[in-house]
Amino acid sequence: MLTIRRDKEIHREEGGWFSARWHFSFAHYRDPDNDAFGAMRVFNDDRLVPGAVWPMHPHQDVEGLTYVVEGSFGHEDSVGGAPGPLPAGSVQRMTLGSGALHSERNASQDEPMRFIQIWILPDTAGLDPEVEQKVFTRQDRGGRLLRVMGPEGGQVVRIHQDASVHVASLAPGDQVEHPIGEGRGAYAYLIDGQARFDGEPVATGDAAKVTGQPSLTIAADAPSELILVDVPLSFRPVGIWAGGRA
Repeated sequence: MLTIRRDKEIHREEGGWFSARWHFSFAHYRDPDNDAFGAMRVFNDDRLVPGAVWPMHPHQDVEGLTYVVEGSFGHEDSVGGAPGPLPAGSVQRMTLGSGALHSERNASQDEPMRFIQIWILPDTAGLDPEVEQKVFTRQDRGGRLLRVMGPEGGQVVRIHQDASVHVASLAPGDQVEHPIGEGRGAYAYLIDGQARFDGEPVATGDAAKVTGQPSLTIAADAPSELILVDVPLSFRPVGIWAGGRA
């Protein structure tokens, strides 16, 4: 089943120095119909003004995943694990298992910065805090869905869950297909452009929840950037999520 979520239907949060689109319940915002999507608990599209800093804050039993859309992404944490700012196209995973502090910031004093933040609930409680990051170029993701995170690690950033993240930069006429295993779902977000998800027209800011079908076909009608998260729909919550908060 393909469920389209239009840009205008997704919660907008304005904070002066930041603006965000929160796709699922987050902080003070609650959406009973979109508390989570399988093992994915949070999907935020965040923008920070030049020089802005999201102050240090804690999380626990969370894999915090970042995809840098534009600008220069800066990161600080209490474990000293993130050297240098990251350019557009980069990905980062911070494991916040046993608890740690971290902050996000716009590393530029002149240009805005935009990033996607995703929380995946890990398969193990109390993991040691850790940061891993990799830089991918537009050429790397050109004309295809590029796998940038997954449980296997190695050439991709490792996730401590049977989940994966894919990004694409498509030209008009490009078409890609993502297979979806049994018991799994895909969450696709059109960061920019015009495309069709299984023939359904989508535009900048639209997203789709895909379940109960073997694949999703994405066809670009204009230059398009997108991100797709593949997750198990059923899983065993651990740590602070074991009481049903997931």
